[in-house]
Amino acid sequence: FVPTRERPVRAKSRQLKQDTDIEPHSHAWAQVVVCASGVARITAGHSTYLVPAWRAVWIPPQIEHLVTVVEAAELRTLYVHQDAGPAWRGCRVLEVSALLRELMLQMDVGMDGSESMQPAALERERRLGELALDELRRAAPVRLGVDLPQDKRLRTLCEAVLRDPSRHATLEGWARETAASPRTVARLFRQQLDTSFGPWRQQVLLAHALRLAAQGRPMRLIAAELGYASPSAFSAMVRRAVGQPPSRFFATA
Repeated sequence: FVPTRERPVRAKSRQLKQDTDIEPHSHAWAQVVVCASGVARITAGHSTYLVPAWRAVWIPPQIEHLVTVVEAAELRTLYVHQDAGPAWRGCRVLEVSALLRELMLQMDVGMDGSESMQPAALERERRLGELALDELRRAAPVRLGVDLPQDKRLRTLCEAVLRDPSRHATLEGWARETAASPRTVARLFRQQLDTSFGPWRQQVLLAHALRLAAQGRPMRLIAAELGYASPSAFSAMVRRAVGQPPSRFFATA
């Protein structure tokens, strides 16, 4: 499935069980990772992305990344030759249009990755790939991604929040788990991530909310599960974080 100048966009699909880990690796080419079903957590560079069904993560060439399957997932991937795709230098989460979704589904049909495909099949792959790249360039970015620190103590705390963000509502509660003072943890957040704990945790909550919305949960239940006193308080957080009401932000989920 290695993309070439002659075949610049290749498609691959895999069924992965929950808790499957794909070890850290990198490619000379870019890739677009989408869950057709289920949820995957993709860690690339210094950020991690909790991606529900039909949100895409763009990973540029040479960026080391790993994939953890949070819920049993059908993972669909486009491998894009380094000279063919968008010139985005960093990872980003993208909305997947209905057309791009169908293109990704069609590119996997009857295209087994072999170099001995018939000319007609190769030409179909090329045309579908060109259109997929055009849709990618048009895709709206989604402000969804969580930065991760290098400091081991803070990384342990951040990983715990990612697993269960509603276990503690305050920095003090999380700090107790790491046997560090809230002041020390707050300082590490500023030094390592150039932010404070509150806005960072909001990004985690948004990612989990998107996953719950993809499961069909109503907003009031999502708000309660994430520890908000009321749906209106949850809605206010979403508006502050992404500049959209929940009804719009979660619509494609």
